[in-house]
Amino acid sequence: MIRVKIIVCSFLLAFSAKVNADWYHDAVVYQIYPRSFKDSNGDGIGDLNGITSKLDHIADIRANAIWLSPIYQSPQVDFGYDISNFTDVDRDYGTLADFDRLVAKAKSLGLKVILDFVPNHSSHEHPWFKKSILGIKPYDEYYVWRNARIVNGTRQPPNNWLSTFEGSAWQWNDVRKQYYLHQFAAGQPDLNYRSLALNQEMKNVLSFWMDRGVDGFRIDAINHMFEDARFLDEPSANRTDIPKDDYDSLVHIYTKDQNETYQVLSSWRKLLNDHSNRTKSDTKMILTEAYTTFDKTIKFYGAGSTVPFNFMFLTDLNNQSKPNDYKRLIDRWMNNVPNGSVSNWVVGNHDNHRTASRFGSKRADQIAMLAFALPGVAVVYNGDEIGMEDRKFTYNETVDPAGLNAGPNRFYLKSRDPERTPYQWDNSTSAGFSSRSKTWLPVNENYKTLNLAAQKPDRLSHYKMFKVMAALKSVFFQSDVNVTAVDDKVLSVIRRQGQTIVAVLINFSDSPVTMNARIKLNLPMQMKIYAASVGSNLRPGSWVFPSELVIPGSASVVITTPNIGFVDIE
Repeated sequence: MIRVKIIVCSFLLAFSAKVNADWYHDAVVYQIYPRSFKDSNGDGIGDLNGITSKLDHIADIRANAIWLSPIYQSPQVDFGYDISNFTDVDRDYGTLADFDRLVAKAKSLGLKVILDFVPNHSSHEHPWFKKSILGIKPYDEYYVWRNARIVNGTRQPPNNWLSTFEGSAWQWNDVRKQYYLHQFAAGQPDLNYRSLALNQEMKNVLSFWMDRGVDGFRIDAINHMFEDARFLDEPSANRTDIPKDDYDSLVHIYTKDQNETYQVLSSWRKLLNDHSNRTKSDTKMILTEAYTTFDKTIKFYGAGSTVPFNFMFLTDLNNQSKPNDYKRLIDRWMNNVPNGSVSNWVVGNHDNHRTASRFGSKRADQIAMLAFALPGVAVVYNGDEIGMEDRKFTYNETVDPAGLNAGPNRFYLKSRDPERTPYQWDNSTSAGFSSRSKTWLPVNENYKTLNLAAQKPDRLSHYKMFKVMAALKSVFFQSDVNVTAVDDKVLSVIRRQGQTIVAVLINFSDSPVTMNARIKLNLPMQMKIYAASVGSNLRPGSWVFPSELVIPGSASVVITTPNIGFVDIE
C-alpha cells in the first residue's frame, strides 16, 4: 500500500489553521457518471451501491465533494437526463435506501454529496406530462405547448427552432392537438417556468433531496430554461458546412440565455440558504452548467451560483493553444470573479472528450495540474485521476441519442459515448467495473495497462500526481497568484505566501526548454520538484536550480521552496 506523507513547515501549518472560509472555497469536486463508475450486481450498469463501495478511493485522492450525474427514475432515452420521477431512484441504480447509505458513507469520509438537478425538461413518461396532454389543471401549463402553423394547408411546427439533438424542437401530440417544445430529445419535453405551480413543484424537489442530506446541486443546461415569449424564428448562422437541421445552423437568441433564468436561480439560492439556516448546516453549493458567453456565465454569480462552470479548458483551448492563450483566459476569469465569490476550473465532464484525448497522452496531467494550482474550485471527472482516454466507437456501437440522430456519417462529431466508457479499476474482467463481460458501453481496450490498480504502486503515475496536487491545494489558500507566458513556450503559475513559493511550469513545446527561471520568474536559487507529469522523467524530491531549469518536451512540473517539503512515499 502507498502512503503519501506531505512534510510541511510549521509556518504553513499555522497558516492553514487560520483558514475559516466556506468549505467549497478551494474544494475538489469529483464528478461521477453513475452508469459507468462501478457495477455492484453484475448487470453491466453502474449503480449506487457500486459508488458507495468506491467512496474510499475518492476520499483517498483528497476530493471534497462528489457530484452524481442523474440517478432519478428514467426510461433512459438520454441515460438519466429524461426524468419520469424527480424524487425517486431509477431501478438501474438502486433505491432510496441505497442512496441514504451512500450519503451516510460519504459523510463519514468527509465528502459532500451534490446531485444533478435537471430543470429544463422531464421525460415524456412523467405523470405531469401525461396529465398535461389531457389538459388537466394545473398540469396543462407545466410544459411549453403551441398551436401548429398551417402553410399551404399543411401542418407545420410553430417556428424554426431546432433541437440540440438535430431536427425540429417541436413534436406534434395527436391527443392535445398541439406541438410541445423539446430542446433536447423528443422524449424530453421542456418545462414551463412561467407556471407558478411548476415553479413550486421544482422547489419541492430541491427540498426533498436536501432533507435526505444533499449538500448542493449541479444545475443542468440552466440557460435553456426559458424561451422568448414571442416564439419568433431564430436567425440563420449562415453556415454551409453543416445540414440545415443541425442545431448550430441557427443563432439561438430566443431559446437560450433569457433574463428570467437568473431570477429563478435567485429564488433557488434563497431556498437553499433558508434550508441551511433552518438546519444549521453548511452552505449548499450550486454549480450551473451553461455553454454561453463569458459575460453571461459571470452573471450567474450574481444570481446565486457558487460555481458557474468555467469551461475554458473544454471549449476555448486545445492542443494547439499557446501559453499566451492560457494566460489571457485565466487572467480574464480571475479578474472578473465578483468579490466574495470563488473561481473555478473544469478539467473534464461527461459531455466532452477526455483530457488525455483532447491534449494528447503526454499532456494528460496538464489541465488537472493547472486546476489544482489556480485559486478556487477544481471540478474533475471520474477517470481524470488515472489519465483515462476516449474509446473509439463505430456507429453500430453508438447509443448516445446525440450521436445516433447525427447519422452514420456525422455521429462521431456529436456522440458523447467515447468519454462515458466504464471506469478502469484493474485489469480483470471489464476493467473491474463489472463481473459481466458485456457492459452497457464497451470498456476501453487499453484497460489492461491503464487502470487504477496498476498506477497505485507506481511512484510516477497519473494517480500519484493527482493525489499530491490535490493535497497541496490547501497550501495555496489565499496566497498571491501570478500567471506568466515565457517565450511563447512555457506557462507558469506561481503562488506566493511570504517565503513560501509554489511554481507550476508547463512546456507547450514538444522539445525540451532551458530557461533562467530565477530571473524571468523571480524564483530562489534552489527549489525542489514536488510533482511532475507522467513521462517527464522528473523525480519528485529532487533539487533543481531555477537559473538553469530544463523542462522536458510536453512536460508539466511543480517546484516548491524547501519549507513545503516533498512528497515522501512509504
